[in-house]
Amino acid sequence: MEDAIREKITTHLAPRTLQIHNDSHLHAHHSAMRGVTSRETHFRVVISSDAFKGKMQPARHRLVYGLLKDEMAKEGGIHALQLRTMTLEEEDKRREKEEEAEERARTCKD
Repeated sequence: MEDAIREKITTHLAPRTLQIHNDSHLHAHHSAMRGVTSRETHFRVVISSDAFKGKMQPARHRLVYGLLKDEMAKEGGIHALQLRTMTLEEEDKRREKEEEAEERARTCKD
């Protein structure tokens, strides 16, 4: 399942960043997962792509859901999909803020 997610997102969105976290093991005990033999049902995905430019978060998520509709519809397929979608500019700004925060933290320790 993870390979299918990676292939479809890479092919259709040409992401600069693509992180796929398989969190299925954290949810295996849930009642909805009883009897499900798949070990790939819950994913957290971070994507940065120019394909998201000019789109609000709901439209970005619909785009990804559309790419993965078959994987979400099949028995034992994706049960939960958490998305973080960013344009390249948004990702750059986020990284800058993180670097500034790290620098401030280092400066405070000295």
